[in-house]
Amino acid sequence: MKPATAASKLGIYLPAAPEEFQRSTITRAELDRLRADPPAWLSDLRRNGPFPREVVAQKLGVSRSGLARAGVVDALDAEQVGALIADPPDWLVRERETYRAVTAEKARLKALSREN
Repeated sequence: MKPATAASKLGIYLPAAPEEFQRSTITRAELDRLRADPPAWLSDLRRNGPFPREVVAQKLGVSRSGLARAGVVDALDAEQVGALIADPPDWLVRERETYRAVTAEKARLKALSREN
């Protein structure tokens, strides 16, 4: 698989990965080995970042669209995410509320469709 696909499956920001990883084709077996026994660089990226947008959104409790609306386009590291969590700006509070409302509505509709 392409390095971008492997990075996505591993939850890492591809430009922060080692050059060797960025330039090589990753087999399913190699991906499984990376998941089972991650090398130091992978563990460090997962712990400290920088994180891809999907991971940043998940850590902040917002959608990727919410990040875009707030103008967050760059990858963030653990320190930056921690700072946003510790002292949430207005956009983060607003986007969290929106995300919770959308998630609750999706759950309601799913339960409703199961009843019918």
